[in-house]
Amino acid sequence: MSPIVDEIVKLLQGKIEFESVDVDQNPTRAKEFSVMSIPTLVVVKDGKEVSRKVGGVLKTEMESWVRSFL
Repeated sequence: MSPIVDEIVKLLQGKIEFESVDVDQNPTRAKEFSVMSIPTLVVVKDGKEVSRKVGGVLKTEMESWVRSFL
C-alpha cells in the first residue's frame, strides 16, 4: 500500500498527514488502534477514529475515501 499512499500524499500536499506504523516494531500503537489485519487504514480526525478500511484498496478508492474527509 505504501506506493499508493505516497502518491495520494503528493496529490493532497498539505491537506493530509499519513502515519505508517510497523506493527512488529510498534505493537503498542497497533493495539491502540485495534489493528488485527495488515494493511489497516485508519482515518483520524480531531483525535478520533472516523473511518477504517482493512485489506488492500485500489488507488482510486483510497483517494476518494480520503478526500471525503477533507
